[in-house]
Amino acid sequence: MIKINNTHEASFRDPSGYMFHDDETLRRVINPIYFPQYQKLKESGVFKTLIKNKLLIPHEETSVSEARIIITPEKIPFITNPYEWGFEQYKQAALLTLKIQKYALSKGFILKDASAYNVTFYKGKPIFIDTLSFDFYEEGTPWRAYKQFITHFFGPLILAKYHGSEVFNMLEAYIDGIPVKMISSMLPSKTKLSSVIYPNIHLLAKMESKHSEDYKAETKIAKLSKKAQNNIIESLYNYISKLTLKESSEWGNYYTKTNYNEGAFKTKKDLIRNWVQPLNAEKLIDVGGNDGTFARTVQDLVKHIIVTDIDSNAVDFNLKQIQENKEENMLPFVCDVLQPAPGIGFNNTERKSLINRLKDYAPDVTMALALIHHITLSGNVPFEKSAEFFSKFSKNLIIEFPKREDSWVESLLVRKREFINHFDFYNQEEFETGYGKYFVLTKKEEVAGTKRVMYFYSKK
Repeated sequence: MIKINNTHEASFRDPSGYMFHDDETLRRVINPIYFPQYQKLKESGVFKTLIKNKLLIPHEETSVSEARIIITPEKIPFITNPYEWGFEQYKQAALLTLKIQKYALSKGFILKDASAYNVTFYKGKPIFIDTLSFDFYEEGTPWRAYKQFITHFFGPLILAKYHGSEVFNMLEAYIDGIPVKMISSMLPSKTKLSSVIYPNIHLLAKMESKHSEDYKAETKIAKLSKKAQNNIIESLYNYISKLTLKESSEWGNYYTKTNYNEGAFKTKKDLIRNWVQPLNAEKLIDVGGNDGTFARTVQDLVKHIIVTDIDSNAVDFNLKQIQENKEENMLPFVCDVLQPAPGIGFNNTERKSLINRLKDYAPDVTMALALIHHITLSGNVPFEKSAEFFSKFSKNLIIEFPKREDSWVESLLVRKREFINHFDFYNQEEFETGYGKYFVLTKKEEVAGTKRVMYFYSKK
């Protein structure tokens, strides 16, 4: 018998049902209030079609009674949040939401909410994970989740177009979406000439300002035909699908200017593979892994791989490779190691912090290649503190240490100007001492032809 306890912190807002943990299995309870919608969605084949087309997370019906229905969704190894997506990821998540709304509308349903948190990335693509987000469509009524789509998806994407992908970090502060008036105020005046941006952002903001704070702009439209609603959806879909981000970065072509010649590059790859292979690892995370080049060295050995990077361009390039090559076991996302995503929402628990999610993920191997000098010298983080960070979720740690003679290290030290002597501690001995407080050194090898040393640590 299934015991319902340990309710998921992210699911208390929906009266239709909630998620809970049954030991290590995540299940969803459907309350009687949602039985009519659930049964009709099932009978009409909407669920089946969406699942078949890999748009909605598959689920199995686990238990049925008058009091509740319990379904068990397919397990997703790691959940990423909107503020951790690259531009292309965000764009694909928005298009997925519109695609599902359009299909649902054709079958007599709507998405009753359009939260960006209803989407995550799984097997290389965005997937909708809130099975209870559907409701019956009432003829002539507008899409009541329209404004939420603007504040969660369209608005952030337009802001990113003009201000860069870092604006997605605003979602950490605005879990219910960036206010439309704020979006409007941050856009250049010329966007008021856009036949798509003006009505969906500027006019919406203007209408909000005209009325009281509890006014919902979308409910003021008493009637809206299905055809008109489809036109709005298609207009947004077409506009978003053409959006591009013109944003250069230091890391976009990182591997064309690295300190590795071809031989050393191969040596490093071989070393990583030789160290990972005996571990029979199921999960691996490459922190600061750029476009996933070194993670792909062991892709055939590990069931699931996470690759993070601070640079949205690198993450987008990695996503492109993943989707072109159908690399379903790799997940890229944006992460600033110096400021990993915190817990947010009510009680700061609706969305778990990155560290807590990584603890749950429990990777067998953590890789941190060409990263420690940035953490230490750019971030002023002592070795012991970065070791503590990695120890929170790492069983085994493969970490690369560039010596002081490495040109990248020299460049970072020069930037310290008159404070350069404060970083005399940046040396192998101090590094090994700091990491020795949390890890046991198992292997150590200098990469021939470079000023870099590879370390293999196991957690104490």
